Amino acid sequence: MTANDPIAADPTSVEQRLDALSFGPDGLLPAIVQDDASGDVLMLAWMDREATRRTLTTGRVTFWSRSRQEYWRKGDTSGHRQYVRSVAMDCDGDTLLVRAFQIGAACHTGSRTCFDGRDLEAVVGDPE
Repeated sequence: MTANDPIAADPTSVEQRLDALSFGPDGLLPAIVQDDASGDVLMLAWMDREATRRTLTTGRVTFWSRSRQEYWRKGDTSGHRQYVRSVAMDCDGDTLLVRAFQIGAACHTGSRTCFDGRDLEAVVGDPE
């Protein structure tokens, strides 16, 4: 679905998709952003209904900043933009997976991904 897609422009269709989501008590849900080409998990951020609407209808990923209490689009200040390739909800409708075309770093530290080299020591499970 692209911003020029008639389904994206149909407000009824957009509202139906938003109604299928289960936002938390704070009005937010987590959005995991995954690189569409490599499959790498790039970051996690938060969306409210309006940020989700903007993401579904503009082709750019939009989030709600809990610390600044404002909307932000990845790359508006850094130039490291994210373009929507697809958006899926999980089985409960309370988490989104956004596959995106990432330009530049996804992490505010300048790394390609927020999950770069910060592994925690853990016992490795064995299915046997």
